[in-house]
Order: sequence, then C-alpha cells, then structure tokens
Amino acid sequence: MNIEHDPRLGAAGFGTLPLDVVARDGGLKVLKAMLAGELPAPPLAATLDFTLTEVGDGRVVFKGVPSRHHLNPLGTVHGGWTAAVMDSALGCAVFATTLPGEAYTTIEFKVNLVRPVHPEMGEVLCEGRVVHRGRTIATSEAWLRDGNGKLLAHGTETCAIFPIANLSR
Repeated sequence: MNIEHDPRLGAAGFGTLPLDVVARDGGLKVLKAMLAGELPAPPLAATLDFTLTEVGDGRVVFKGVPSRHHLNPLGTVHGGWTAAVMDSALGCAVFATTLPGEAYTTIEFKVNLVRPVHPEMGEVLCEGRVVHRGRTIATSEAWLRDGNGKLLAHGTETCAIFPIANLSR
C-alpha cells in the first residue's frame, strides 16, 4: 500500500481539517467525509503509511503497512509507529462521538506491545472503540492485529472534549 496514491483520498489529498467544517458538522460526519476523500487525510498518514478504512459512531478502523522505513536499530518496526497508529484509532473513535461545536485532544494513552511488528507482515488493522463518553472526558480502547487476526498491540486512551472555539492555530 502506498497511501499517497490511495484512490480513496480523492481530490482532498493531505492536510488539516477546516475547523469551521468540524465546528459545523461534528466528528462523525467529518470522518465520513475524510473516508470518502471529500476532506483531507492528515499528513502523518502519508509519512507513516496508514489510513482510515471504516467509521461508525464511536468506532473506527485504520489499516497500515509497516515498512523498512519504520524499523528501529534492531530490525523490528519501531514502537512509535505502532503508537501513532493506535493513537489515531483511539482518538478518532472519540472524534466520531463529538457533536457540532466540539473538539477533542488526547490527555494520555497507553499501548501494550505484545508481539514484534515486521514489514514482512504486510497490512495490519487497528480498531478503536469508545468505552465511555462523558461531557468533558472520553475513554477508548484499541487493538492492532496482523492480517491473520493475531494481536500485536492493545491500548487505552483518555481524551478531553471541549468547545472547538478553544482550539486555535
């Protein structure tokens, strides 16, 4: 997979989301528009070769392809790659629950790496789900699995939810 040539990106390509659209539409509608290629995918997705593939209320799935560009000095995929994919699934699961006018950010996350990730594995899938959504705090959990469904990592995240007007660029 080469995400930069993924036909699902459409004309939107890569970039940051227009905050006025996020404020107007809320997270689920925005994520669906990203999935349809109507809004840009984050630049990080191109750098690390992973992409959003499914979106639902409080649930998302990402796929990624670890490569030799993601290796640590000992020849396995760096834990930072796994953490980035996991944080994306964990955070976007929460994002999928935000209402118009709301934003979110990660407060903390924890990832348990239970098996090494290798480029030879090919595509991996990461599913994130919301565990609890309150007024100002949400928690989520995610699992990274290889193509055969074998667990590679699992984790949890806490996100703050706040008025999007508090977000500035």
